[in-house]
Amino acid sequence: MNILGVSAYYHDSAAALVVDGEIVAAAQEERFTRIKHDFNFPSKAIEFCLKSGNLKISDIDYVVFYDKPLLKFDRLLETYLAFAPQGFTSFAKAIPLWLKQKIDMKRDMRKKLGSDFKGKFVFPEHHESHAASAYFPSPFDDAAIITMDGVGEWATASIGHGKGNKIKLLKELRFPHSLGLLYSAITYHTGFKVNSGEYKLMGLAPYGKPTYVELIKKHLVDIKDDGSLWMDMKYFNYCQGLTMTSPEFDKIFGPARKSESNITQREMDMAASIQVVTEEVMLKMARHAKELTGAKNLCLAGGVALNCVGNGKIIAEKIYDNVWIQPAAGDAGASLGAALFTWYQLLDNPRKAVPTDSQKGSLLGSCPSMDEIKAALDSTSAVYDIFEDEDALVDSIADDIAAGKVIGWFYGRMEFGPRALGGRSIIGDARSEEMQATMNLKIKYRESFRPFAPCVLAEDVNKYFELNSESPYMLVVAPVKEDIRIDVSEEQRKIMQNDPDLCKRVNVPRSELPAITHIDYSARVQTVDENRHGRYYKLMKRFKDKTGCGVIINTSFNIRGEPIVCYPLDAYKCFINTEMDVLVLDRAVLRKEKQPAVSRDVEAYKKSFKLD
Repeated sequence: MNILGVSAYYHDSAAALVVDGEIVAAAQEERFTRIKHDFNFPSKAIEFCLKSGNLKISDIDYVVFYDKPLLKFDRLLETYLAFAPQGFTSFAKAIPLWLKQKIDMKRDMRKKLGSDFKGKFVFPEHHESHAASAYFPSPFDDAAIITMDGVGEWATASIGHGKGNKIKLLKELRFPHSLGLLYSAITYHTGFKVNSGEYKLMGLAPYGKPTYVELIKKHLVDIKDDGSLWMDMKYFNYCQGLTMTSPEFDKIFGPARKSESNITQREMDMAASIQVVTEEVMLKMARHAKELTGAKNLCLAGGVALNCVGNGKIIAEKIYDNVWIQPAAGDAGASLGAALFTWYQLLDNPRKAVPTDSQKGSLLGSCPSMDEIKAALDSTSAVYDIFEDEDALVDSIADDIAAGKVIGWFYGRMEFGPRALGGRSIIGDARSEEMQATMNLKIKYRESFRPFAPCVLAEDVNKYFELNSESPYMLVVAPVKEDIRIDVSEEQRKIMQNDPDLCKRVNVPRSELPAITHIDYSARVQTVDENRHGRYYKLMKRFKDKTGCGVIINTSFNIRGEPIVCYPLDAYKCFINTEMDVLVLDRAVLRKEKQPAVSRDVEAYKKSFKLD
């Protein structure tokens, strides 16, 4: 049975292929089109999935869309009517698109899939797709399920129970009351882009103090003991307008920061405050799910499940014995959940949980062959060496990392989800005091305050971090261990707490691993093991053999505003137009100093992507 899951038209379109219950392939459309957060129908992602499964569209039995468009349309109409005539501008923009394309999704998809598709369409609810993406790939036979996002059709969060081959949603929170939309409103007000800037807000939070928590609770939101919440809509504008917040919001918190303007202490404090509120809701919801289900395990999905700090707090509280988070927790991952929901829930196929998980390290994307890589490089003026021996390759690159060089690492299958997990990564030495500033300003071209994540050998995680579980998908923030922290001088402490230049704050060394230790002594951890990560694990192991350190710095292989690289030429362009030192494309190695005097137009390269 061949099942194709699809998410499209709202944010991060994607496709996923499940064959007889096995996850074969999954990818976001943005990786192929190079349009960040591409929301168009995922034609190229579908083409990739079919190729991965050696299938044609005529071989697909079910195409499963990740939500119910008519139910979503019902919510939009009710909302517009409730706020009429205020919502007319928003209504006038949205309805023509619905009438043209979205209201009859079956017809639209049949047209895009082509006449060779003879299978059936299935439309689960949005939070069913999220819940399925969380539970079915997990290593559990019995688990509580929590999904949290902006909004699906009506639901904005749900609590469910997964057991065997079935999930059951027990409770839901309904629009317009939404933790995801509350967080996005603060994202908007602090000058970041909604649906892509939330992780920036999370990274900014440790620089501030939670001075606005009481104001948020007094005016914006009433948080109940079970984690549900009620929002006072006079402070928000997303129901009826084209902005997230209203003039009433501005009266309390001041005007919204303009995008790209200087970040002030107010934005830092607002970030810290909404993070505290978010963690309170997440913890209350986790405890309530435990009461409802009695389960020892928890599965998480939905955009809010990408809040790694909140995830870390749930784990640290030990509410559950084990927690598993869908690595593609947002709408892209719902395409996979939709396919799995059909296989298990609707078709009633038996399920046996895999002890690690069945997500395969989330390395589910494309994997160019060496012939394809050579052909791509030969179409340019690139100079490269081919390593026939894997041990020689990892030995050479481990030396480069130890020498302080920045490496573009492109090997194996591309990651599914927003995190680079060792397939399409930029890596370096976490011990370097200069590495964070170098990567942010000279390679990523992004804000100086943004933290970088560590990759740590799975067997060494307790040596460096306060974390007693694996974290293969970089979805948990944990404290850096006390014994590798270093004392800071009084002058450095003042810089860390008060300097308006965030670059100076973040560059104060706080541990033996300064490149990955955030200002609050935390880190977003990825554990690397041999089973999931193969050559990447071997590289880190060789680096440890040479340096005694089982940690490297890892960030996604892209610049700000660009999707993570997909094709070899994407990686080459990023390498040649940044200050990256070495590029590894499978067994091909390029060194910057060996490249000919090519025309480097860094500004043109940066402008080719819409910085957000």
